[in-house]
Amino acid sequence: MSGPHSQPPWASDPAKQPLVSPQVKEIATQLFQRIAAERYPFGTRIPAERDLAEEFSATRATIRLVLDFLETYGVVSRRPGSGTFVLFRSVPEPAPSRSSSRLPGHHQSIDQLAETASPFALSIAGSVLEPEMVRLATIYMSTRDLAELRQQLSELEAIVTEADRFAALEDQFMMTIARGTHNALIVAMYEILHEVRRHPSSSATRRQTLTPAKIRKTQQLLNSLFKAIETRNVETAVELITLHVSTAHEEMIYEPQ
Repeated sequence: MSGPHSQPPWASDPAKQPLVSPQVKEIATQLFQRIAAERYPFGTRIPAERDLAEEFSATRATIRLVLDFLETYGVVSRRPGSGTFVLFRSVPEPAPSRSSSRLPGHHQSIDQLAETASPFALSIAGSVLEPEMVRLATIYMSTRDLAELRQQLSELEAIVTEADRFAALEDQFMMTIARGTHNALIVAMYEILHEVRRHPSSSATRRQTLTPAKIRKTQQLLNSLFKAIETRNVETAVELITLHVSTAHEEMIYEPQ
Protein backbone atom coordinates (compact mmCIF):
# COMPACT_ATOMS: atom_id res chain seq x y z
CA MET A 1 0.00 0.00 0.00
CA SER A 2 1.20 3.49 -0.79
CA GLY A 3 2.29 5.56 2.15
CA PRO A 4 1.63 9.19 2.91
CA HIS A 5 4.70 10.25 0.91
CA SER A 6 3.72 8.65 -2.42
CA GLN A 7 4.84 10.55 -5.47
CA PRO A 8 1.96 12.38 -7.18
CA PRO A 9 1.38 11.39 -10.82
CA TRP A 10 2.44 14.79 -12.15
CA ALA A 11 5.93 14.39 -10.67
CA SER A 12 6.92 12.03 -13.50
CA ASP A 13 6.03 14.38 -16.36
CA PRO A 14 6.70 17.99 -15.28
CA ALA A 15 6.96 19.15 -18.88
CA LYS A 16 3.32 18.21 -19.53
CA GLN A 17 1.84 19.77 -16.42
CA PRO A 18 -0.96 22.31 -16.89
CA LEU A 19 0.19 25.84 -16.11
CA VAL A 20 -0.86 26.44 -12.50
CA SER A 21 0.40 28.55 -9.62
CA PRO A 22 2.66 27.13 -6.89
CA GLN A 23 -0.25 27.47 -4.45
CA VAL A 24 -2.50 25.31 -6.61
CA LYS A 25 0.19 22.64 -6.98
CA GLU A 26 0.95 22.67 -3.25
CA ILE A 27 -2.69 22.19 -2.27
CA ALA A 28 -3.10 19.51 -4.94
CA THR A 29 -0.05 17.69 -3.54
CA GLN A 30 -1.43 17.79 0.00
CA LEU A 31 -4.79 16.46 -1.14
CA PHE A 32 -3.08 13.74 -3.15
CA GLN A 33 -1.09 12.63 -0.07
CA ARG A 34 -4.33 12.30 1.88
CA ILE A 35 -5.83 10.23 -0.92
CA ALA A 36 -2.72 8.03 -1.20
CA ALA A 37 -2.81 7.48 2.58
CA GLU A 38 -6.49 6.52 2.19
CA ARG A 39 -7.73 9.30 4.37
CA TYR A 40 -10.02 9.75 1.37
CA PRO A 41 -10.34 6.17 -0.03
CA PHE A 42 -11.29 5.22 -3.58
CA GLY A 43 -14.87 6.10 -4.45
CA THR A 44 -15.43 8.45 -1.52
CA ARG A 45 -16.39 12.10 -1.81
CA ILE A 46 -13.81 14.63 -0.65
CA PRO A 47 -14.81 17.77 1.30
CA ALA A 48 -16.76 20.48 -0.50
CA GLU A 49 -14.99 23.40 -2.20
CA ARG A 50 -16.01 25.86 0.51
CA ASP A 51 -14.59 23.58 3.26
CA LEU A 52 -11.32 23.09 1.41
CA ALA A 53 -11.06 26.82 0.75
CA GLU A 54 -11.46 27.53 4.45
CA GLU A 55 -8.98 24.82 5.49
CA PHE A 56 -6.26 25.93 3.05
CA SER A 57 -6.97 29.67 3.40
CA ALA A 58 -7.61 29.88 -0.32
CA THR A 59 -10.36 31.21 -2.54
CA ARG A 60 -12.94 28.83 -3.99
CA ALA A 61 -11.61 29.75 -7.44
CA THR A 62 -8.20 28.43 -6.38
CA ILE A 63 -9.73 25.23 -5.03
CA ARG A 64 -11.55 24.71 -8.35
CA LEU A 65 -8.20 24.95 -10.13
CA VAL A 66 -6.78 22.42 -7.67
CA LEU A 67 -9.60 19.97 -8.36
CA ASP A 68 -9.28 20.52 -12.11
CA PHE A 69 -5.57 19.77 -11.79
CA LEU A 70 -6.24 16.56 -9.84
CA GLU A 71 -8.90 15.49 -12.34
CA THR A 72 -6.49 15.98 -15.23
CA TYR A 73 -4.29 13.27 -13.70
CA GLY A 74 -7.17 10.90 -12.94
CA VAL A 75 -6.89 11.37 -9.17
CA VAL A 76 -10.48 12.55 -8.76
CA SER A 77 -13.68 12.77 -10.78
CA ARG A 78 -15.92 15.82 -10.52
CA ARG A 79 -19.67 15.31 -10.85
CA PRO A 80 -21.78 18.45 -11.24
CA GLY A 81 -24.31 18.66 -8.45
CA SER A 82 -22.82 15.70 -6.55
CA GLY A 83 -19.26 16.64 -5.60
CA THR A 84 -15.73 15.39 -6.21
CA PHE A 85 -14.95 11.67 -5.85
CA VAL A 86 -11.65 9.79 -5.50
CA LEU A 87 -10.47 7.73 -8.50
CA PHE A 88 -6.91 7.04 -7.35
CA ARG A 89 -6.26 3.63 -5.80
CA SER A 90 -3.47 3.20 -3.26
CA VAL A 91 -2.74 -0.34 -4.43
CA PRO A 92 -2.43 -0.61 -8.23
CA GLU A 93 -4.69 -3.30 -9.63
CA PRO A 94 -3.00 -5.73 -12.02
CA ALA A 95 -4.18 -5.42 -15.60
CA PRO A 96 -5.82 -8.52 -17.05
CA SER A 97 -3.27 -10.62 -18.94
CA ARG A 98 -3.66 -10.77 -22.69
CA SER A 99 -1.02 -13.46 -23.08
CA SER A 100 -3.08 -16.26 -21.55
CA SER A 101 -5.49 -17.98 -23.91
CA ARG A 102 -7.23 -19.88 -21.10
CA LEU A 103 -9.90 -18.30 -18.94
CA PRO A 104 -9.12 -18.27 -15.21
CA GLY A 105 -10.94 -21.11 -13.45
CA HIS A 106 -12.42 -22.32 -16.72
CA HIS A 107 -11.65 -25.32 -18.91
CA GLN A 108 -12.34 -23.53 -22.18
CA SER A 109 -9.87 -21.35 -24.02
CA ILE A 110 -10.89 -18.13 -25.73
CA ASP A 111 -10.81 -20.00 -29.05
CA GLN A 112 -13.11 -22.74 -27.77
CA LEU A 113 -15.47 -20.24 -26.21
CA ALA A 114 -15.64 -18.16 -29.40
CA GLU A 115 -16.33 -21.24 -31.51
CA THR A 116 -19.16 -22.49 -29.28
CA ALA A 117 -20.81 -19.17 -28.35
CA SER A 118 -23.53 -18.11 -30.77
CA PRO A 119 -23.76 -14.46 -31.93
CA PHE A 120 -27.00 -14.20 -29.95
CA ALA A 121 -25.33 -15.52 -26.78
CA LEU A 122 -22.54 -12.99 -27.29
CA SER A 123 -25.09 -10.22 -27.67
CA ILE A 124 -26.88 -11.31 -24.49
CA ALA A 125 -23.59 -11.24 -22.56
CA GLY A 126 -22.97 -7.70 -23.77
CA SER A 127 -26.47 -6.60 -22.78
CA VAL A 128 -25.87 -7.84 -19.24
CA LEU A 129 -22.47 -6.19 -18.79
CA GLU A 130 -22.47 -3.04 -20.91
CA PRO A 131 -25.26 -0.98 -19.25
CA GLU A 132 -23.66 -1.26 -15.80
CA MET A 133 -20.22 -0.68 -17.34
CA VAL A 134 -21.45 2.52 -19.00
CA ARG A 135 -23.15 3.66 -15.80
CA LEU A 136 -19.91 3.36 -13.80
CA ALA A 137 -17.82 4.91 -16.57
CA THR A 138 -20.13 7.93 -16.73
CA ILE A 139 -19.51 8.47 -13.03
CA TYR A 140 -15.80 7.69 -12.86
CA MET A 141 -14.12 8.48 -16.20
CA SER A 142 -11.28 10.97 -15.78
CA THR A 143 -10.41 13.89 -18.04
CA ARG A 144 -7.72 11.75 -19.68
CA ASP A 145 -10.14 8.86 -20.20
CA LEU A 146 -12.57 11.23 -21.90
CA ALA A 147 -9.84 12.69 -24.10
CA GLU A 148 -8.94 9.18 -25.30
CA LEU A 149 -12.60 8.36 -25.91
CA ARG A 150 -13.06 11.62 -27.85
CA GLN A 151 -10.12 10.78 -30.12
CA GLN A 152 -11.50 7.31 -30.82
CA LEU A 153 -14.92 8.77 -31.61
CA SER A 154 -13.30 11.18 -34.09
CA GLU A 155 -11.66 8.25 -35.87
CA LEU A 156 -14.91 6.29 -35.88
CA GLU A 157 -16.85 9.20 -37.38
CA ALA A 158 -14.39 9.49 -40.27
CA ILE A 159 -15.26 6.00 -41.55
CA VAL A 160 -17.79 5.55 -44.35
CA THR A 161 -17.51 2.01 -45.68
CA GLU A 162 -14.55 0.26 -44.00
CA ALA A 163 -16.40 -2.36 -41.95
CA ASP A 164 -13.27 -4.09 -40.61
CA ARG A 165 -11.72 -0.86 -39.36
CA PHE A 166 -15.02 0.39 -37.95
CA ALA A 167 -15.56 -2.83 -35.98
CA ALA A 168 -12.03 -2.67 -34.55
CA LEU A 169 -12.39 0.99 -33.54
CA GLU A 170 -15.82 0.40 -32.01
CA ASP A 171 -14.29 -2.37 -29.88
CA GLN A 172 -11.51 0.01 -28.78
CA PHE A 173 -14.11 2.67 -27.94
CA MET A 174 -16.03 0.25 -25.71
CA MET A 175 -12.83 -1.05 -24.08
CA THR A 176 -11.92 2.53 -23.19
CA ILE A 177 -15.32 2.86 -21.52
CA ALA A 178 -14.65 -0.40 -19.65
CA ARG A 179 -11.31 0.90 -18.40
CA GLY A 180 -13.03 4.15 -17.46
CA THR A 181 -14.98 2.32 -14.77
CA HIS A 182 -11.68 1.97 -12.86
CA ASN A 183 -12.97 -1.44 -11.76
CA ALA A 184 -10.48 -4.22 -12.55
CA LEU A 185 -13.08 -7.00 -12.38
CA ILE A 186 -15.35 -5.32 -14.92
CA VAL A 187 -12.35 -4.64 -17.16
CA ALA A 188 -11.32 -8.30 -16.93
CA MET A 189 -14.83 -9.54 -17.76
CA TYR A 190 -15.17 -7.16 -20.66
CA GLU A 191 -11.71 -8.14 -21.88
CA ILE A 192 -13.00 -11.71 -22.31
CA LEU A 193 -16.06 -10.47 -24.21
CA HIS A 194 -13.79 -8.25 -26.30
CA GLU A 195 -11.47 -11.13 -27.21
CA VAL A 196 -14.39 -13.39 -28.19
CA ARG A 197 -15.82 -10.65 -30.43
CA ARG A 198 -12.46 -10.29 -32.15
CA HIS A 199 -12.22 -14.00 -32.88
CA PRO A 200 -12.64 -14.81 -36.61
CA SER A 201 -15.66 -17.03 -35.95
CA SER A 202 -17.48 -14.11 -34.29
CA SER A 203 -16.15 -11.09 -36.16
CA ALA A 204 -16.96 -12.37 -39.68
CA THR A 205 -20.72 -12.32 -39.05
CA ARG A 206 -20.51 -8.93 -37.39
CA ARG A 207 -18.60 -7.35 -40.30
CA GLN A 208 -21.24 -8.54 -42.76
CA THR A 209 -23.88 -6.48 -40.93
CA LEU A 210 -21.83 -3.28 -41.01
CA THR A 211 -23.29 -1.69 -44.12
CA PRO A 212 -22.67 2.04 -44.73
CA ALA A 213 -26.17 2.75 -43.37
CA LYS A 214 -25.50 0.70 -40.21
CA ILE A 215 -22.14 2.44 -39.76
CA ARG A 216 -23.83 5.87 -39.94
CA LYS A 217 -26.49 4.82 -37.45
CA THR A 218 -23.90 3.46 -35.03
CA GLN A 219 -21.78 6.60 -35.38
CA GLN A 220 -24.77 8.73 -34.35
CA LEU A 221 -25.46 6.55 -31.33
CA LEU A 222 -21.82 6.52 -30.18
CA ASN A 223 -21.66 10.29 -30.58
CA SER A 224 -24.72 10.67 -28.35
CA LEU A 225 -23.28 8.16 -25.89
CA PHE A 226 -20.02 10.10 -25.66
CA LYS A 227 -21.88 13.36 -25.01
CA ALA A 228 -23.91 11.72 -22.24
CA ILE A 229 -20.77 10.33 -20.60
CA GLU A 230 -18.90 13.62 -20.97
CA THR A 231 -21.73 15.54 -19.27
CA ARG A 232 -22.10 12.84 -16.57
CA ASN A 233 -25.67 12.14 -17.64
CA VAL A 234 -25.94 8.61 -16.25
CA GLU A 235 -29.58 8.00 -17.13
CA THR A 236 -29.18 9.00 -20.78
CA ALA A 237 -25.92 7.07 -21.18
CA VAL A 238 -27.51 3.87 -19.86
CA GLU A 239 -30.59 4.37 -22.05
CA LEU A 240 -28.40 4.77 -25.14
CA ILE A 241 -26.29 1.66 -24.58
CA THR A 242 -29.42 -0.34 -23.73
CA LEU A 243 -30.98 0.82 -26.99
CA HIS A 244 -27.80 -0.20 -28.83
CA VAL A 245 -27.76 -3.74 -27.48
CA SER A 246 -31.53 -4.24 -27.81
CA THR A 247 -31.33 -3.16 -31.46
CA ALA A 248 -28.63 -5.77 -32.00
CA HIS A 249 -30.94 -8.40 -30.46
CA GLU A 250 -33.80 -7.43 -32.76
CA GLU A 251 -31.59 -7.53 -35.83
CA MET A 252 -30.58 -11.08 -34.97
CA ILE A 253 -34.15 -12.21 -34.26
CA TYR A 254 -35.66 -10.68 -37.40
CA GLU A 255 -32.72 -11.19 -39.73
CA PRO A 256 -33.98 -12.85 -42.95
CA GLN A 257 -32.92 -16.50 -43.18
